[in-house]
Amino acid sequence: MDRNRKYMASLTREPFMYYEMKTTAKLKLEGLSDEEIIEKVFQENLYQYPTNRSLKTRAKGCLKRLSHLDDESLAWIVNRPTEVSKQVCLYAFMIDSRLIWEFMITVIGEKYQTLNYSYSSSDINIFLTRLREQNEQVSQWSEATFKKLKSVLGSLLRENGYIDNNKSTKLNLVMLDYKLKDKIIENGDEVCLPAFNYFNQG
Repeated sequence: MDRNRKYMASLTREPFMYYEMKTTAKLKLEGLSDEEIIEKVFQENLYQYPTNRSLKTRAKGCLKRLSHLDDESLAWIVNRPTEVSKQVCLYAFMIDSRLIWEFMITVIGEKYQTLNYSYSSSDINIFLTRLREQNEQVSQWSEATFKKLKSVLGSLLRENGYIDNNKSTKLNLVMLDYKLKDKIIENGDEVCLPAFNYFNQG
């Protein structure tokens, strides 16, 4: 993760997108170029949206995240059980987004590390408020953007099994797939392991 990377408000338009990520990963494994994937998604409405207005934008967003993964990881998204597949997508999302990276490590990872499994939407509010106070770029985002970001972060936790629903008061104990754990370490990203409730005993 590049610590100098800017925080991107595009998260409001490009949330977790698991179905889209899996569809796009399959096309990449078939050998299509990024341009061919974008066009195929658009022409055939592969994401099954009611309109094609955001298809190209979402396809580009998926490709950007997937560009951080090797072919083996792409295959895991397509071929392994949903729980593992989603973890790989989450890892790609974290690498691609500084905001997601920091939220998952400094909020969720910190809770696991301190054995504090309490949770409420205020955890998201506090994180975004601090970010707003500490970063001039983020401080210029609109209230509507912050409201949407809260929804994106909440949905991200729910879709990946960290919480059961939006009214949850505790974090679930997620279990990191061992192959993905090895891949994260291999990539030099072990600092993010606590976000997956994994702590290297070494």
